[in-house]
Amino acid sequence: MSRVLIFVGAFEPGFKAGGPIKSMVELLDGLPPSVQVTLVTGDRDLGDSVAYPGLSGCSVLRGHHLIHYLNWRDPRQWVQLLRNLRRTRFDLLYVNSLWSPQFTVLPVVLRLFGQLTSRELLLAPRGELSPGALSVKGDKKRRFLRVWRPLLRKVDPMWHASTTKEQCDITDAFPGARTVVVGDSRGNEPIKTPTAAGATARFVFLSRICEMKNLALVLEAAQLLTSEVDLDVFGPIEDNFYWDACLRLIDQMPSNLRVAYRGMVRPEVVQTTFTEYDAFVLPTLGENFGHVIGESLSAGCPVVCSQNSPWTAVLQDGGGAALARLDARTWAVELGRLAALSPAERTAGKQAALDAYRRWREVQPPTTVVELVLDLGVSDVA
Repeated sequence: MSRVLIFVGAFEPGFKAGGPIKSMVELLDGLPPSVQVTLVTGDRDLGDSVAYPGLSGCSVLRGHHLIHYLNWRDPRQWVQLLRNLRRTRFDLLYVNSLWSPQFTVLPVVLRLFGQLTSRELLLAPRGELSPGALSVKGDKKRRFLRVWRPLLRKVDPMWHASTTKEQCDITDAFPGARTVVVGDSRGNEPIKTPTAAGATARFVFLSRICEMKNLALVLEAAQLLTSEVDLDVFGPIEDNFYWDACLRLIDQMPSNLRVAYRGMVRPEVVQTTFTEYDAFVLPTLGENFGHVIGESLSAGCPVVCSQNSPWTAVLQDGGGAALARLDARTWAVELGRLAALSPAERTAGKQAALDAYRRWREVQPPTTVVELVLDLGVSDVA
């Protein structure tokens, strides 16, 4: 039996953190019975002030894995958790962020000083070392790295990269780093047939509302359109100042643009929601994996995305468009082109997106990163 200890800031029943939760769910569901995971996570959803009912400080079985919900602000919960964890020598400690004080820095420091024991340390930066991610609060991150980098060199983690691009980002920041490249997901089962497009083009933005996801650029581009377009916005408001700026842009929309904020979407209805639209628009500054892009394609909804995601080749294979420039005019040209298509042409585009997704999914390997690092009969480690 191999024993794995995972620290991750968000997990079910939460959903506001998006892709990282889906990655972890898929990881646990894909592991064989010979691997037992203890997963430590926060006791509330992203941005919430109230804990999940009945879960704070508790451990819950999920199959043969144990999920512990921690209120990291409560010292008593930390003491009890560490008392329990010290009883086990783990084969792997897996942390899922570069910056999290509670769910990365503290576990790594505890391991360094012998308060947690594991044969190997695996660190997944989850796209946090991409140029786009580093540009957000860049001064603060550079100051932190001056302290954090020497400590990480001392513990010499294995780094989990979701793509070869992320592998390059890691080795740029940490020359000589040991890396393993494994995708985060094999994606949803695709729908059978896309929903027919209507007379008016319908676009959607479905993601966290923050600078990184770049909703403001979608709105700036939309202001330049001359065709009739419906644009719906879904997602948790992560940055209120950023959302206020977006609201000002929405207030300035011309009459041919109908923009509505639709709130948050539960994970189980994301795919169904995407079926109702002709394109998902995401000028992201950087995606580690971009689960939501795969969900859109699996629903037969083409994606107009920046080239800051691992999905560029799939979009160029028929899944939509991957735009090199992040300026309103470039995006307005592409959105205007889509809006000018006939309903039959937009429906054909939805089918092309679905076909591109199916081709991508057929070649995804079934092996998890944990199995690779534990060397459970798998030899190809990148």
